[in-house]
Amino acid sequence: MLDLLIHNATLPDGATDMSVAVRDGRIVEVGRGLQAPAREVLDAGGLLVSPPFVDPHFHMDATLSYGLPRINQSGTLLEGIALWGELKPLLKAEALVERALAYCDWAVAKGLLAIRSHVDTSDASLLAVDALLEVKRLVAPYLDLQLVAFPQDGVLRSPGGVDNLKRALDKGVDVVGGIPHFERTMADGAASVKLLCEIAAERGTLVDMHCDESDDPLSRHIETLAFEAQRLGLQGRVTGSHCTSMHSMDNYYVSKLLPLIAESGVAVVSNPLINITLQGRHDSYPKRRGMTRVPELMAAGVDVAFGHDCVMDPWYGMGSGDMLEVAHMGLHVAQMTSQAGIRQCFDAVTVNAARVMHLEGYGLEAGCDASFVLLQARDPVEAIRLRATRLKVYRKGRLMAETAAATAALHLPGRAPATSWMNPRA
Repeated sequence: MLDLLIHNATLPDGATDMSVAVRDGRIVEVGRGLQAPAREVLDAGGLLVSPPFVDPHFHMDATLSYGLPRINQSGTLLEGIALWGELKPLLKAEALVERALAYCDWAVAKGLLAIRSHVDTSDASLLAVDALLEVKRLVAPYLDLQLVAFPQDGVLRSPGGVDNLKRALDKGVDVVGGIPHFERTMADGAASVKLLCEIAAERGTLVDMHCDESDDPLSRHIETLAFEAQRLGLQGRVTGSHCTSMHSMDNYYVSKLLPLIAESGVAVVSNPLINITLQGRHDSYPKRRGMTRVPELMAAGVDVAFGHDCVMDPWYGMGSGDMLEVAHMGLHVAQMTSQAGIRQCFDAVTVNAARVMHLEGYGLEAGCDASFVLLQARDPVEAIRLRATRLKVYRKGRLMAETAAATAALHLPGRAPATSWMNPRA
């Protein structure tokens, strides 16, 4: 007896009329025309069944704090960091947990079931670390939350930075983070990359570093990160997030840099909504786009994913936990408007992001967790175009969320009443 049998589904690879069979929280078979007794049978109606969305870069300790203690008037990265510094002494663990749990509810409703969140370790009290470890425990039944020890003020620049980060790891934080471009000098930034990668190698953890989140083409810490990944045998375990300085680097240098990143096995996470908002703020016109070279990195064989980064916090006053909105912005900024490019952007918020987080049991194959989303769209391109409604969200075979289909009732002069959901094939 199956727990769930889905019929007439379209999969992200384009396969149609597919069935997905689920038992004991896992997918046991995927194929056409599967027949077996099941406690629940769902007709997908030809709509898209996708693995859940994954956000490999977020700041949950700051989420939903917009306006506390004030609003970022300049819209710059540096004012956001300064504002976060003003907010930290006012943080209360209970309020932080409450905001994070509220955001996780939003995420699940949007089919987002795995998040990698950076958590600030610069405060010696580690209040945010303890709060997010509690959130991780509370959401474990319905969302995978991976935490990065992130020294927001610079691991070398802030007093006790190294000790604080190590204590956070000892408490159970999963990943080593850093912010080399925020150290006082380029040399200190490079030294911080070396130190943090050595800590990760010693402890056997992953690495995810805010890297070159700057318009300065001479901010080249991604080069050091790739070198250290190779030197320490960390290939496949390291991520460089943002890497926005690459949008301003000269093409000759990038032609050397791309193969180095690919050979090192370093993944890159771009954050389209935030990179396009925070970068280029010192430009008049022409203004730089502010996002790293996504299609070029993908063409070089680098695993590239998209993150949401911020939702209603000191850096960004918008957002809703919708990874399709992230993909939508990403394809526009990167000019990835071919059918293949749009599908790559869908992969950037699903399978690519899952690889960055090293998620186990992710996918739509026999043996994978029965975690997936039924979208009101017929393929990944349409899903991004419409920011499709998540009709049903399952985690390990259990229904976590459902949303009514988005339809418009039309009462037009001279025409019979009709309904539409913006699908030309409907």
